[in-house]
Amino acid sequence: QLQASGGGLVQAGGSQRLSCAASESIFSIDVMAWYRQAPGKQRETVATIGRSGNAYYADSVKGRFTISRDNAKNTVTLQMNSLMPEDTAVYYCYSRKLQSGTWYDTWGQGTLVTVSS
Repeated sequence: QLQASGGGLVQAGGSQRLSCAASESIFSIDVMAWYRQAPGKQRETVATIGRSGNAYYADSVKGRFTISRDNAKNTVTLQMNSLMPEDTAVYYCYSRKLQSGTWYDTWGQGTLVTVSS
């Protein structure tokens, strides 16, 4: 189970930090990620991070957002800087784990980030 938090209202140019707390150890989870879905749009990948800490970012957030994972605390964090109105969306935490040859996908409940201009 994943619990996302940290959403809220922020002004353009500001920063926001999202956290995702897992109910189990994330040490063995292959991929942790953040997705977002803006009103009227499809859900899209924001950032992913692998077990070794290798990160991927969508072009739209590259250089502004940073994803990190703390295996000791079972959390994944998304630091968002220089926010723009187009970053307004519901942000979802996601995990993917390979266990006994089967991939297991888990979604958090989402947290709303609203960026005002």
